[in-house]
Amino acid sequence: MVRGLHLSVLLLCATAVHAQAPEAHDHAAHQRAAPPADPSPVVVPLDAAARATLTRHTVEATAHGQTLHCEGVSLAALLQSSGAMPDAPLRGAHLDRYVLVSARDGYRAVFSLGELDATLGNRGVYLVDRCDGAPLDADSGPLRLLVPDDTRPARGVRQVERVTVIAAP
Repeated sequence: MVRGLHLSVLLLCATAVHAQAPEAHDHAAHQRAAPPADPSPVVVPLDAAARATLTRHTVEATAHGQTLHCEGVSLAALLQSSGAMPDAPLRGAHLDRYVLVSARDGYRAVFSLGELDATLGNRGVYLVDRCDGAPLDADSGPLRLLVPDDTRPARGVRQVERVTVIAAP
């Protein structure tokens, strides 16, 4: 009888703990789901004035068997100058944000803010406007995204028309 009583008490305690666990879990999920401090989405200006004050980089990348020698600005610097990405190391709500780069022909590529952050992924991604000493032609430009360290150029977007920073749902 005592043994049965102990087993009943243990089952009762386990049931009570299990009943409380989802509530604690829901509370933690609610804290994580708090809206980010910054607005979303943020459309990043791409005009010449928005890029004029940024440091220009010489970028070499290979796309479809052709080596490109281009000039442009760092995507991270452009995001920071527009306020779409903080200058300080990323943390908290900014780690769930991603950058959607869209082309005139509908092609798109995505990057996380974390992979662009200098203290995390430090991925070199560049928005270029000149290759081989000349402005980009209509087939490639007026702006092109290059990711020199990608193994293949799938995220190298030609004819860039929009860059948007979005908080993940």
